[in-house]
Amino acid sequence: MLVVSNAFIVNAAVPVVTSKNDSASAYVSKEDELMVNNAMKAFASLSKAERKSKMTEVKALLKEYKANKANRATGEGSTNTILLAILAVLLPPLAVYLHQGTINSKFWISILLTLLFWIPGVIYALIVVL
Repeated sequence: MLVVSNAFIVNAAVPVVTSKNDSASAYVSKEDELMVNNAMKAFASLSKAERKSKMTEVKALLKEYKANKANRATGEGSTNTILLAILAVLLPPLAVYLHQGTINSKFWISILLTLLFWIPGVIYALIVVL
């Protein structure tokens, strides 16, 4: 459940009913329940215009989230992974660098393994990429 409070989005625990006859609810913690109640009270105390603007913000964020989820499901991420795997076989350190986005210890380990023995460098790069 997304709760908007003071322009912050908070992921809160939602009660879970285990069966139709079971009325007991299981919360992650009482603090989460209190946080949700406070956020709901704060939202209810807003003016109508403020509530409407908050709801449009939440709807926009939800739409963006669904679009990102759809992009991941269609295989956009898998195409990048396949290309990085091919690059990991050809140039292991470059594949590690592109996957990590920065020069860090994994990049240096990949360079070291590739310079010493090419096959361990390839194996390590595939492990990092996949």
